[in-house]
Amino acid sequence: MTNHSEAAGAPGTEQITLRNPSELAEALPYLLGFKPEDSIVLVALHRGRFGGRVRLGIPERPGDWPSVADEMAKCLISGCERKDGTPDGIVAFLCRDPKTTETGRQVMERLQPLAQMLRLACGRLDVPVVEALCISDDHFWSYSCPVEECCPPDGTPLAASGTSVTAAAMTYAGIQVRRPPREMRARLTPWQTAAVPQQEHALDAAAMALVPRILAGVPRAEVADETLDLARRVWSRFGHLPTGDDTLEADLRDDEQLAHDEAARLILGLQDRLTRDHAAEWMEGDEAPLALRLWRALARRCVGPYGEHAAAPLTLAGWVAWSLGDRVEAGEALDMALAADPRYVFARLLMEACSADLDPEPVRRSLRKARDERNVTPSEAHTKRAFDVPEAAVAVGAGVDGEGAAGGQCAGSPGRPGAEGSREPAEDRVTRALEAALRRRGSRRAGAGKGPSQPGVRAPRRPQGRRRVSRQGTRRDG
Repeated sequence: MTNHSEAAGAPGTEQITLRNPSELAEALPYLLGFKPEDSIVLVALHRGRFGGRVRLGIPERPGDWPSVADEMAKCLISGCERKDGTPDGIVAFLCRDPKTTETGRQVMERLQPLAQMLRLACGRLDVPVVEALCISDDHFWSYSCPVEECCPPDGTPLAASGTSVTAAAMTYAGIQVRRPPREMRARLTPWQTAAVPQQEHALDAAAMALVPRILAGVPRAEVADETLDLARRVWSRFGHLPTGDDTLEADLRDDEQLAHDEAARLILGLQDRLTRDHAAEWMEGDEAPLALRLWRALARRCVGPYGEHAAAPLTLAGWVAWSLGDRVEAGEALDMALAADPRYVFARLLMEACSADLDPEPVRRSLRKARDERNVTPSEAHTKRAFDVPEAAVAVGAGVDGEGAAGGQCAGSPGRPGAEGSREPAEDRVTRALEAALRRRGSRRAGAGKGPSQPGVRAPRRPQGRRRVSRQGTRRDG
């Protein structure tokens, strides 16, 4: 279930009034940031303003509808109560295009029991559904209005995409509609082309070359250096390519710049947490869009038995997308990362933080700080340790508000990993920053209206990474 709890667009900059079901239906893609497909969407209302939103795919079995309706109502209303208070009402949308032998009206009639279940589920929690709409075949129907003059049985046509007054107002307010989630996922899905055997062979060869080195005790920093240097060279090539709106064409151009052996070495190298977390430092400035394209390209190369290895590039893609403000792509990438490896801790923490609408800046600060500490000389590191011990304690334990900023918005490439001046490994610092932010968020919610939370409560221990060696190579869990 996808849970959105912030309004689309820049809050407080423009006010858009929606007066009727037609404008509600046309506004839905702008509220979510993309056009939903085969989805149930619930949107909360607070004193006439949109609040939290939840989205879930429509189950094929009608027998699953009652439990889905109950869970979605509870998820939305409880989330709103923690953040903005109990909603005044809810708008429900059922979005499904007809199959070959169906009409939009038949879809509407078939989903009518689901709409009623959503109304009852929200009503049991004392929040009314003020409007329920079915959107199908470029038409919409209202389940709440029985008047045929305004809501005809054959549905009301939707305005062509981007041509309605609502669309114009949303666009003027800076609210954009992204591509559908299935298109985003397609950019991150492993290849299913004639080149798969070649890529799989390259991955096998890279694993055979890397595993003996690791078993022989080659320092992690040496492998990390090689991986990061190669990553820089590859994504720097992307910067010379033309950009356009056609994502398929852009992805094909990126794929042409990435050789099979290069992709294999990068995929295997990123299985190490140290390397992955240093790569995560390409999160802002001019580097971030190029790095995001590289992580997408690597996710597409995790073919055959290497599907689980996609967790690392998918998590990096989700992190960079979130850092750049694109929660939609971030959610899709992180969801795919957890599908590839459900135990991948970094992806799980990022998904929780993104879903909780946390600010990514504390994580960025931690990464900047780790990078800066690697770039200082040994004498500077000694001086910093001598005079900066209290800050070190704060950086580890205090979480979001306690982390010190690391010298502003540094945009350079990640420094060489393994510098001895760092007081805490980057991989631990980033994970702790996420865990601290989530704990702090949970404490604020649990203690709302009840005074400060109990001191001394320990958070659950995070799973420790394990090192595994197989024919697919070496990887370190999350």
